[in-house]
Amino acid sequence: MNGPPRCRFAACPPPTPPPRLLRAFLAVAEDLHFTRAAARLFVAQQALSRDIRRLERELGAELFVRTTRQVTLTPDGERLLPYARRVLDAHAGLAAAFGGGSARPLLVDLNTDGMTAARVLARAREITPECELMARFESGLTWAASEILAGRLDVSFGRAAGLAPAVRAGLSVQPVRYEPMALMLPAAHPLAGRAAVPLAELSGTTVYAGAGNERTREWTELAALLFAAWGIAMAPPVPLAVGVAEFQRVMAKGGHPVLAVVDFPPLPGTVVRPLVDPVPLSPLALVRRRGLDHPGVDALLAAVGQLAAANRWLERPSGSWLPEGDLALMRNPS
Repeated sequence: MNGPPRCRFAACPPPTPPPRLLRAFLAVAEDLHFTRAAARLFVAQQALSRDIRRLERELGAELFVRTTRQVTLTPDGERLLPYARRVLDAHAGLAAAFGGGSARPLLVDLNTDGMTAARVLARAREITPECELMARFESGLTWAASEILAGRLDVSFGRAAGLAPAVRAGLSVQPVRYEPMALMLPAAHPLAGRAAVPLAELSGTTVYAGAGNERTREWTELAALLFAAWGIAMAPPVPLAVGVAEFQRVMAKGGHPVLAVVDFPPLPGTVVRPLVDPVPLSPLALVRRRGLDHPGVDALLAAVGQLAAANRWLERPSGSWLPEGDLALMRNPS
């Protein structure tokens, strides 16, 4: 005999695979694309494929169907998905509980500094000064959500309704604010002198809303819905700009107004004007990995409750605009 026979993991569970292999599986399961998953994990595609094959051998099950055109989950892959997420959450909880007598630093993505998420983080630090809450700036929930599920981030903020259902299934969503939307305009723009800009006056205008930036796809999709309703043209993609100076240079080159929210800090030579008639809203939520247990998360949730109540963040202005799917998720978060 050559040793005990192997069996399928559902009927005869083998020892739990290493977290690295489970993270590799999750990345491929969420992207259904080995090249993109490898880029997200910062590993070579060959190394990722090797890890997936090793995981399949350890489990005695085929997890993906690979063709030249697509990657899909097998029934065993579908079955493994929730277990993999729970194991990785438990692993993170164990690390937090035994991290040298104190919780490990909580990595909190703010997308952009100086806005609502930064206010939540500042309040959470006041609530739990003994916790280390480390700010990150990933620029977009589409990207940040994948980083959260891969274990490289803990918390982010943004429009959760724009995430793919398979991604959102591994996340918990806490509504934070209905953020009124605005335009960032060059100071010399004809609309810059207005206190507010009615949506009807933008009909036929070209506005930049992150088209082409895969990190902020959820924002561009929200903008597309708004623009379609009011006859606004979407500005074409531009090179991804990293840093304020580069963003300002690229925007000045295009010359288009930029869709933003009212708290967006204006760049030199620009003004931010709220949009009205109706007020379009951007639904901001706090998003974290499902099952994540950390005192910093508790502090962030407490901060959201305090600030939302004090500033009436979750009260929608009368006659405001918001897609029905976004409203449903803000009312009934997962």
